[in-house]
Amino acid sequence: MNQILESIVLFTAFFGPALFSAPASVENTASKTPYRTETDHFEFTYDVTLPTLTGAQKGMLWVPIPASDDFQKVTELRHQLPVGNTIKPHFSIDPDFKNKVANFEFTAKDGGKKISYVYKVERREKTPYAAAKGTNQIYLKSEPLTPLNERFKKIAIEVSAGKKNSLETGRAIYDYVLSYMKYDKSGTGWGRGDAVYACDAKTGNCTDFHALFIAIARSAGIPARFAVGFTVPPAKDDGAIEGYHCWAEFLADGKWIPVDISEASKAPETKDYYFGHHPANRFEMSRGRFFNVMPQTSEGPINFLVHPYLEIDGKAGKFSGNYSFKRLLK
Repeated sequence: MNQILESIVLFTAFFGPALFSAPASVENTASKTPYRTETDHFEFTYDVTLPTLTGAQKGMLWVPIPASDDFQKVTELRHQLPVGNTIKPHFSIDPDFKNKVANFEFTAKDGGKKISYVYKVERREKTPYAAAKGTNQIYLKSEPLTPLNERFKKIAIEVSAGKKNSLETGRAIYDYVLSYMKYDKSGTGWGRGDAVYACDAKTGNCTDFHALFIAIARSAGIPARFAVGFTVPPAKDDGAIEGYHCWAEFLADGKWIPVDISEASKAPETKDYYFGHHPANRFEMSRGRFFNVMPQTSEGPINFLVHPYLEIDGKAGKFSGNYSFKRLLK
């Protein structure tokens, strides 16, 4: 029996048999819809309508291009650019996390034009999986909004006391954040993935929950990483998707362990499921935070990329696309 399996067996005995087992479906009392554990198949549309500019203003737009991996297979079915291809994308891959990004330049004459990508996605439930060797030191680094400061190091020491390995420590950090924070998007400051804000406010959205988890895990010497995309409504076959969702993973004995603390916070009965699983009904758009794109934005590395990132005359502005899905037959 290998070390990770031994750890899971021992840890399951302590925390209960549901630690890594997935029921066919679980009712989420927050949304009244079950998440999907079976392989999901859907068509996903990512639409961007270019904003209106005036005079000599110039706009720049960065759009994530999702990638295939062991848990999602992505096929671009078609894309639409403005008539005459007056706007052509420049593609780049960030050097740290290997995200592919399309960059578009546009002017006042392009206002109201549409850029659209349509993908066919096959997504399966994510469970613990082998990590590539020699590529994980980057997930121990301090980052602007997930600093490895004395405050988080103190929490890491307290939470990890008596834990035998990274798996047990990861579960302890998961439980700590779950009990410490409340899912609440009121007020200001939430939504940036700011671990210090999350620690002070004890509230936030998915980015804040997972920023705090990552900051504590890294402070404990455990590589941890962030990913962002969309939750595809599990009980509908088509429709609009209103907002993004993010999640995290941490490294234990050579395997990445998926976690989703904000979803567990919204539906406490799912807390054991979301330690060790990400359901099939989601679509990852990019991974990592504070990564460089080409051309570089005026504000430097991008915090995280799921909505289109917009700059007008070198100044960042709030901007969102329109997202929709349609489930496909297997």
